Amino acid sequence: MTDISPAALRGAVDLSSLRNRPAAPATGTPAPAPGVADVVVDATDESFGRILELSRTVPVVVDLWAEWCGPCKQLSPIIEKVTRELGGKVLLAKVDVDANPQLAQGFRAQSIPMVVALIAGQPVPMFTGAVPEQQVREVFAQLLQLAAQNGVTGSLDVGEAPAATEEAAEEPPLPPLHAEAFAAIELGDYAAAVIAYEKALAENPRDEDAIAGLGQVRLLDRVQKLDLQEARAAAAAGPLDVQAQFDVADLDLAGGHVDDAFGRLLDLFAQLPSAERTPVRERLIELFGLIGAADPRVVSARNRLSSLLF
Repeated sequence: MTDISPAALRGAVDLSSLRNRPAAPATGTPAPAPGVADVVVDATDESFGRILELSRTVPVVVDLWAEWCGPCKQLSPIIEKVTRELGGKVLLAKVDVDANPQLAQGFRAQSIPMVVALIAGQPVPMFTGAVPEQQVREVFAQLLQLAAQNGVTGSLDVGEAPAATEEAAEEPPLPPLHAEAFAAIELGDYAAAVIAYEKALAENPRDEDAIAGLGQVRLLDRVQKLDLQEARAAAAAGPLDVQAQFDVADLDLAGGHVDDAFGRLLDLFAQLPSAERTPVRERLIELFGLIGAADPRVVSARNRLSSLLF
């Protein structure tokens, strides 16, 4: 993304039901710096009116995510890092779309991760899907410029940010190969991240973090090479084309359409001859691992897979 403009989201986002009261238009004089505990907050359906009010003072970045979303786990730490570095010039509001359906509906979040900014209550698109750190920084810089043009140039009085920073600094360093993988992810080099995680697993096959990370970056590596319209056309033209169905399932999962991804592959599994089913079963198991064994969508899909096997 090279340009952001509020016009791009006009009519696409409806936050009217989430306001405690309408956010007043920004003026050339910044609002007094409000006190907040941290520049990164968890936003809920109930608390979002306060977030809208804060967007009169500083731009608010809204990160719509879910626990099962692999790309979210890659993008969210980058957004949080960049936000903290700005020292109160931006507020990051994290929204769990599963726990806050009203917000998810208000932002019309068809796929996640979805990142939108608010300037004086007006939505501004940022990006959808995982992006490298350099691109995040560029878009944040554009956001601050746009906010200044609209008179939103305040700063938050962050009471507990130093303590949070000290706590983060005390976290143990990542193992070398994990650090190598994260560095590659930040550069958008998912293939290199795959290699780093594979090396980590060669050293320790029970490394659960490496297993999870490998599944996530493999998905990201696959989908970054795909065009959504072309992939869907190929899948429609070849209902038994395994690779074509894999491509669309990957895109669906990366976009948050978990049930669609599982349903597509289970339908394919059911239609294929027994001798050709193994790659589909293996891909399903890989995707189950990305979402988590306890997720009800995984439980349901596993049950259906079992019924097709026996």
